[in-house]
Parts: sequence; structure tokens; C-alpha cells
Amino acid sequence: MTVRVEPARILLFATPAHACSYLPERDATTLFVDPEFPKDAGIYTLLSRNGFRRSGEHVYRPNCEACNACVPVRVPVDRFVPRRSQQRTLRANQDLHVITREGVFCEEHFLLYDRYLSARHANGGMDNPTRKQYREFLLSSWADTLLFEFRLGARLVAVAVADRLLDGLSSVYTFFDPHLSARSIGTYCILWQIEEVQRLGLDWLYLGYWIAESPKMLYKKDFLPQERLIEGRWQLHER
Repeated sequence: MTVRVEPARILLFATPAHACSYLPERDATTLFVDPEFPKDAGIYTLLSRNGFRRSGEHVYRPNCEACNACVPVRVPVDRFVPRRSQQRTLRANQDLHVITREGVFCEEHFLLYDRYLSARHANGGMDNPTRKQYREFLLSSWADTLLFEFRLGARLVAVAVADRLLDGLSSVYTFFDPHLSARSIGTYCILWQIEEVQRLGLDWLYLGYWIAESPKMLYKKDFLPQERLIEGRWQLHER
């Protein structure tokens, strides 16, 4: 897909060095897009193609002086074929149905998010979130954010937050009922989003950053083939 964006000068701001969230004993530096710069789907698509991500209202990219461990990853959905374990996950979750909501605050979503963080990230700095923190992390006034509800009957079991781009979806965050982890619902949510990009007639599901040394990020390498942004070029990695 060709994305046409009018030329614009975007100011970038670098943070001071701070402790890395993923790799111990390392410092990190982050580039942020000028928060006053007007953003839309075209600008966001262009930035995503250059390795940027959204967190709340902000768009950022790692820019560490002595480390390039954070590798942007996207899945070319027309080439993706689920592996055997992923096929089992698809079959195991066929009883779920999905409802697409607009990117606005929902109390039911927040309560599930709270339970998820309490179980999966206890004492990690993300647990005990407030509603304000939830909004500031996942929602945005300018992005075309979609909230995919995964329900088992009437019961909400997962929410996948994604931004719609001109060429695909950018997966922001997924949270789910921790008591149903045996279903591999996190994996299922990604597989479903790959299928949704296909249904929309778009090209890529952007998965954010893959970090080979971070156990939290290892799951992303299982969605193959995938493209990784290395030295300014998207490079295809297959099985």
C-alpha cells in the first residue's frame, strides 16, 4: 500500500538517560515526537514505518547510544501461516466472540485491566493502576484507537487495544482474565488481529518492539514470517 503524507518537519525530543525497563543494568534514551505537532492517521503511519510507537498521547522510539536491542516488528498478514501450536490456540478459542468498540474509557475494561496487572505484574510498578493512569497509557485523543472485546458468552475475558493505520493495525496492549491463561488468550488475540488486518484488506500488524534478551518479549518471535526494522530497512525473517 502506498501511503502519501505531505512533507512536514517534525521535532523530536530526547529524554535524559534513564534505567531501561527491559534489560537490567542498562540505561535507555527515548525519542518523543513533539507533543504539540498535529498527528493523524497519515503521520502516525509514516512514524510507525520508521519504528515509532504510541503510548497514550505520545509517540516515541528508543534511541539508546550503545544499544540497539529494541527491534520494531510487524507481521505481513498475507504471508502469515499459523504454526501447529497457534492452530491449536485458534481451535481452543473458537467459542469466543469479538466486539469492536471505540477507543473510549470503559469501567468493565478497567476492572479487567486491574485484575490482569495484579496477577501478571505484581510489585512491578504497573499494578494498582488508577483510572487516570489507564487512560493516559492506552487511550488517545488523536489516534483511531479500537478496543477489541473478547467475550465468553457475556463474560469479558480479554481486551486488545490497537490503533488503525493506513496500512494496518498497530497493537498497543492486550490484557486478559489471568484465570484463563491456559487458553493462551494473549496469543489468540494477536492471531485474531492478524486475521482482522486481512479482513480489512490492509498489509501489516505492527507488534511493537522485540527484544531478544527480554523474556517478556520472546513471544513476538513466534509470529512468522515477520519483518524487523534493522538499520533503517524492514527485513523479512521466516521460519
